[in-house]
Amino acid sequence: MLNLKKILFSVMLMGVSIAVSAQMTHGTTGLLNAPSAEMQDVKTVILGGNFLNRELTPKPWTYGTYNYFLNATVFPFLEVAYKAPMFKAKTIGIDWYTDPEKFCNQDRYFSARLRVLKEGQLWKHMPAVVVGTSDPYTESGDGEINTVDGNGYFCRFYIAATKHFMLDKERFGVSVSYMYNRRRSNHLNGIAAGITYNPSVLPDLRLIAEYDNINFSIGASYLLFDQLHAQFQMQKLRYFTGGLCYKIHLR
Repeated sequence: MLNLKKILFSVMLMGVSIAVSAQMTHGTTGLLNAPSAEMQDVKTVILGGNFLNRELTPKPWTYGTYNYFLNATVFPFLEVAYKAPMFKAKTIGIDWYTDPEKFCNQDRYFSARLRVLKEGQLWKHMPAVVVGTSDPYTESGDGEINTVDGNGYFCRFYIAATKHFMLDKERFGVSVSYMYNRRRSNHLNGIAAGITYNPSVLPDLRLIAEYDNINFSIGASYLLFDQLHAQFQMQKLRYFTGGLCYKIHLR
């Protein structure tokens, strides 16, 4: 009976996620929008895409958009990702004044995460520690690192710590991070934090609550057959963002 409920719940989540064409907002391992120190298994490759609500995207986006990403955990301590959010623009050959803008351009950037410490590495209660960056470099604005302006829209540098613990049979995780950039728009400079909960009756379901340095969000993710991963979040507790990705475990 429990297995039947689990299957039905999984199918329901799959249906919602596929319908909105979406998953992980930064294309990397983490919480909803805030970083964590969790890592994928080595030789894991992830292909995915998301719907991003306009409340989640920085300027110049004034509309909901989509992205796609490729993520790879090359070594046990290193994860790299390529992500491309979509832009709307006028296309050649249309009436400039009457025809609407279409998704015909994209903002491409890379992310990297390096694990400094494993959970429990030096002593029993040691949290895992990861340093990382997204969109650190832009060719506009003279190619500045951590540019103030230019097209490094998702630029961020961070250090994150994560610790998991059990309460009876229930598994919880706590993540705290510090994020920074110098941008005038989407400026990040402070603490982010989040809590995760994996119920014992549905261990592949993860419930998440976080503060991402700007907003509070709640959401959930579900892993089906150890490969299909769906996630959604309610940004500012009311704006939907979600997506779907496929995990490949290389041998």
